[in-house]
Amino acid sequence: MKILITCLSKSWGGLEMYSLTMALQLQKRNIDIHLLCSPNSRLSVEAEKNNLTVHRCGYNHYFHPYKILQLIRLHRAERFDIIHSADTKDLWLVVPALNFAASDTPLIISKQIGSAIIKKDFLHRFLYRRVDYAIAISEVIKSNLIETTVLTLDKIVLLHDATDTSKFDPSLIDHYKVRKEFNIKKNELLIGMMARFTPGKGHEEFLYAAQKILAKYKNVKFMVIGEASKGEDKYAESIRLLTDKLGITNNVYFTGYRGDIPEVLGALDIFVFPSRAESFGLALIEAMSMGIPSVCTNYGGVLDIVIDGYTSYLFQKADADSLADKVELFIESALLREIFGKAARQRIIDLFDLKIFTNRLLKLYDTAQKNQSALTLELSRD
Repeated sequence: MKILITCLSKSWGGLEMYSLTMALQLQKRNIDIHLLCSPNSRLSVEAEKNNLTVHRCGYNHYFHPYKILQLIRLHRAERFDIIHSADTKDLWLVVPALNFAASDTPLIISKQIGSAIIKKDFLHRFLYRRVDYAIAISEVIKSNLIETTVLTLDKIVLLHDATDTSKFDPSLIDHYKVRKEFNIKKNELLIGMMARFTPGKGHEEFLYAAQKILAKYKNVKFMVIGEASKGEDKYAESIRLLTDKLGITNNVYFTGYRGDIPEVLGALDIFVFPSRAESFGLALIEAMSMGIPSVCTNYGGVLDIVIDGYTSYLFQKADADSLADKVELFIESALLREIFGKAARQRIIDLFDLKIFTNRLLKLYDTAQKNQSALTLELSRD
């Protein structure tokens, strides 16, 4: 099987990272994977580092005849069995190319981010009617696809994102390595969040909750893991300045980009996921896979992942006081942290492991191919 994965986004966040993860998992199953991405994007660089076949396309418009022709030529040369678009914006390139090439190659899309725009006009109908299957990464995204597109329920498949539980395994790492790097003592509790620096991820609530907690507890430190993508530096700086304004600078560590995420997460005692409107939550399942108890926003794709009062505590969205109150429950009880942490890791192993995701994705590819073969046979008889 030869698969073309398209992801023309120039950013470097969950969508792009998971496109790379998906490609690498399929490559491990001896699938011939090709990746179509933007020139000089972080995704193209990381894909080449991992020995993936990369094709570049500087696609910046909704309709660009030359780029469409470029994809037609690529498809005719490689004869892809499946085209899988990891970003729905890519449909403006992929669908015209398939139609002009008169290709019946199955087209699958992944929907990672919800849309507030109703896409049922003539042009969007043209795009979405060419889609064989749409993968929704959570129930909230599944509902969003039904509400905003012409896709019927039989074409929407719920397939959660996943993580490598053999890599994010607390038994394999040194829990004190990163703590030593930041001079965090063994008797200090470390509470962390991990996200891109972009509005809506909940950095403000995290810091306001930190201020409230530090007024009550002296043996607590906080860690903000992540970096700013292109165009987000100003916002990132405003978050750093907020720690000064709140008077908590000496108790908050900003790690920036880290290539050792399992080790960084493994240093934490409590993980906070304060995002206000998350479609899923890759950082959350990675932390849970590391056996860390979590406090999460009671909204969006988070509700597919956690069990309130069992793996995590949920707090009221955008409410720093509610967040602080739930974090304090874990601060007060080491036993509670241990029980929730074990339950969290087991839930990720059972439901959100990459092997489970890859098996289901390959079954979907197989179904799409069989359906196309059956349709081709039916048309030939007619």
